[in-house]
Amino acid sequence: MVEMKVYGLALDETSQVPVLVLKDLAEEQTLPIWIGAMEAMAISLVLNEVSLPRPMTHDLLLNLAEGVGGKVSRVEIVRLEGGTYYAEIEVDLGEEIRRIDSRPSDAVALALRAGCSIFVADEVLAEAARESADSRPEFKTEEASKWNDLLEQFSEDDNKYKM
Repeated sequence: MVEMKVYGLALDETSQVPVLVLKDLAEEQTLPIWIGAMEAMAISLVLNEVSLPRPMTHDLLLNLAEGVGGKVSRVEIVRLEGGTYYAEIEVDLGEEIRRIDSRPSDAVALALRAGCSIFVADEVLAEAARESADSRPEFKTEEASKWNDLLEQFSEDDNKYKM
């Protein structure tokens, strides 16, 4: 396993889909993962230190784990199958460790809130590098201000979901 950090969010210029960019601690290996807009927003909230008056889904998950005496101790991106990444959230329950299946974007959003480490399996990095060599998409790093523009659409007084 290779410990990685969130390097930032990017936007695939071709598909206009958000990309989560992870880098190892030495910044020698990069892992881009295409994610949904809502997951990108959940990650962006933490990266930009935006607090909301009520817990969002990932805050709720963390509160739930802690509320039952657990601690989110780490997340791991464990495999890549057919272009889909799989992650596991490790929850320390004291006398027992539980591993919970997750999408990588949700696991990372939770890890950022929990302040725990993010790991990627060596095989995942190798497979991603092979796939990347076969088809290199274009993406650019989004400036924090662009994500902040999206976040400014949310008002602290507006705590109802809009459909």
